[in-house]
Amino acid sequence: MGKLVWLASYPKSGNTWLRAFLHNFLLQPETPHSINALTDVSAVECAAVYFGQSGTALTTHDVQKLRPAVHQKLMALHPGPVFVKTHNANLALHDVPLCTPAVTAAAIFVVRDPRDVAISYSAYTGLSIDEIIAFMADPRAANRGTDRQVFELLSSWSAHALSWVGANNRLLLRYEDMLANPEAAFGRVVRFLGSGATPERLRRAVAFSNFSVLAAQESASGYHAHSPDARTAFFRAGTSGQWRDALTSAQAQKITDAHGEVMRNFGYLG
Repeated sequence: MGKLVWLASYPKSGNTWLRAFLHNFLLQPETPHSINALTDVSAVECAAVYFGQSGTALTTHDVQKLRPAVHQKLMALHPGPVFVKTHNANLALHDVPLCTPAVTAAAIFVVRDPRDVAISYSAYTGLSIDEIIAFMADPRAANRGTDRQVFELLSSWSAHALSWVGANNRLLLRYEDMLANPEAAFGRVVRFLGSGATPERLRRAVAFSNFSVLAAQESASGYHAHSPDARTAFFRAGTSGQWRDALTSAQAQKITDAHGEVMRNFGYLG
């Protein structure tokens, strides 16, 4: 039975890209692994199926009572490390950790400039950028339970980031570094996991999980995990620095006012 390796991020920060890379690296398929099969070697922690009921039928207390047992069961999915996607902050609610330490082996945390997150998250949810900026500053920010998933407690962007930076046995990846030099960034993932890899195997997995490949798959077959409220494709831009053209100066200032100190820690402010 393997322990859990959390694939953690605030929404719209590169988690799906990381999972696509891991599938292409671990499975070594002849053609790019389908974006609609990203549970082949990873699990989505908030999936309602693991909790036995629709997420709308469970209170936050109910979910938190169930979470430790759910995480215990997730360990049995694979004999080795079990990769588990989460948008939860690494915090506790109702005195129960959102990510159970006793079954945790490690965490890979992907962080992205919150100014770009705001744009991408707005497009994904269908909410306005101003609504998302307010959401990202709220320490109680959460994704509600739906038929398919239980609630996730994100907290504010800053609190979320700090909670994962403080985790034990944690690898930090910046989305911007993944874009600038994907082989170097994903090579760090491979080394962190203790996997040996030929340069060719790494290059192939990086190429098979390239943004243009993922976007083409979505265009051809759709992406089943995409929000029904979204106004654009899930794999929408895959760039950094778009906030300079998409945000007003007032919007950008709101984000830096709320998160400036933590942004500076990650190199997003001079």
